[in-house]
Amino acid sequence: MLKNVPKIIPPELLKIMCEMGHGDEIVIADGNFPSASVGQRVVYMNGSGAAEVLSAVLELLPLDTYQQPLFLMKVVEGDDVKTPIWDEYKSIVKNHTDMGFETLERFDFYERSKKAYAVIATGESALYANILLKKGVI
Repeated sequence: MLKNVPKIIPPELLKIMCEMGHGDEIVIADGNFPSASVGQRVVYMNGSGAAEVLSAVLELLPLDTYQQPLFLMKVVEGDDVKTPIWDEYKSIVKNHTDMGFETLERFDFYERSKKAYAVIATGESALYANILLKKGVI
């Protein structure tokens, strides 16, 4: 048993985050994201929401301080979608970094995700709830 590891973090994800090095990226994906076809490694956390997973991951994973560490999937032009989950993300992240978020166009986000070290497939039902994190150093 380990101390201070959030209970929702499965052993597989703990191992993956330990393997990651500075600059490696990880995606926390919503339920609509093509996790299996995009991810090199996929951790399924279908019973958890993306904000809950983000909060738990950031308890363990340092964010990069040299390059932009946070990316969201940009809402497709013409899509009439609200993204209140982004406000939740900002609230969670403010405890870990001063850096804000950048957005990536949908297909650019998919391409970048293909190079990510891993994808965490959540059961998040909010649209555009995908977030990419770049690991920093301790």
